[in-house]
Amino acid sequence: MSHNSSTRPSTNVASISHSAREASRKLALLSGETRKATLLAIAGALEGNAGRILAANTQDCALAEKFLSTGEMTQALFSRLRIKDSGIAEMAARVREVANLPDPLGKRLAVTELDQGLILRKESCPLGVIAVVFESRPDVLPQVASLALKSGNAVLLKGGTEAAHSNECIVDVWQETLRRFPDVPQESIALLQSRSDVMELLGLHNEVDLLIPRGSKEFVAFIEKNSHIPVLGHGEGICHVFVDRAADLIKAVSITLDSKVQYPAACNSVETLLVHKDIATAFLPRVVAELEKANVEVRGCPRVLALLPERELQAAVEDDWSTEYSDLILSVKIVDSLEQGLQHIHRYGSKHTECIVTEDQLVAEHFLQEVDAAGVFHNASTRFADGYRYGLGAEVGISNGKLHARGPMGIEGLTTYKYKLRGNGHVVAEYSSGVRHFKHKSLLLEE
Repeated sequence: MSHNSSTRPSTNVASISHSAREASRKLALLSGETRKATLLAIAGALEGNAGRILAANTQDCALAEKFLSTGEMTQALFSRLRIKDSGIAEMAARVREVANLPDPLGKRLAVTELDQGLILRKESCPLGVIAVVFESRPDVLPQVASLALKSGNAVLLKGGTEAAHSNECIVDVWQETLRRFPDVPQESIALLQSRSDVMELLGLHNEVDLLIPRGSKEFVAFIEKNSHIPVLGHGEGICHVFVDRAADLIKAVSITLDSKVQYPAACNSVETLLVHKDIATAFLPRVVAELEKANVEVRGCPRVLALLPERELQAAVEDDWSTEYSDLILSVKIVDSLEQGLQHIHRYGSKHTECIVTEDQLVAEHFLQEVDAAGVFHNASTRFADGYRYGLGAEVGISNGKLHARGPMGIEGLTTYKYKLRGNGHVVAEYSSGVRHFKHKSLLLEE
């Protein structure tokens, strides 16, 4: 494996970050056409180097299998680590999707005529330098890096040590491609190596504009506590499916299964199924049978256990309601009413994604309005909570918070705005003295 200097300077994080800051200023000057062409070339390079990337990933997986056998790594984490043969094509497709998005920079968000010849424009611009610390999924790297480049940002990346070979290989391919585009600085992407690198990074608030940790609630809280850099935490996903008394049972079974089984390691997979008591007798035997066919371990509240004694289900304990399993485990609870279901979600939910299955439109609207989460769904799987599926091209992460970005954070979440004021010798003194007066006239946005 190559060890070119631009991806391996783990000994001096301050220097890497300063170089990224310098690179971000050059990126801000690039045309939309250049950024798009660069990304399309990178997508082709990922496909052209598929064997090389898969070989690096095989190396990571071989090392990880030892930890899997000793229980130090979960099957869910291991499945996130492995890149399938089709995974490279998917990576490239995501990069192309981002390349083909409309240019997010230089968009005029507002134009105001303050006075004759004094025009204020509010325009989108890059954040500058973003740093993303993520877990074992190597496919996160090209998603994040493509969004960063498309939005004119430099990016510092720290993946899990278990994916070190995969991540290094992908960054190598990325930087090799950048050499074909002399206007795009090599330092616009860099890979950090160790936990000590991350600790050093946390103190570089003058060089890094946004820090995005993707991991456990405890990890995000640690990052927030130990840095003055603005943090956008990709938090945990304790997602619920509430099956209302007016639910279509076929839809309810299908949505529950997809939300849990389609990719259980994802943060948008369902962890708790809430069932209205009026439909429990008809619904629970059907859905539990299907879940067990899919090897899902069901943990039930006392009412669920009483309803299905022949299933010999495991009893749910208090901790189950606040646990993100990221695995083929589902806690199930019978509730007396919509309000009781909402109370459970308010208490245990992580404000990620919540779903109601019902044919009663009034109940659905009540749920959609009252539930406080980044995604609130009616008759649709929680697994739709994803930047790619939302048409954002890809995502940097999913934010459970409410400021700056919420839910799947795509390209717009990596931009901010600046005010550009153009005048002709205007001075405030003339307005303070009453010689001149503001018009504050909103102008139509120019194309």
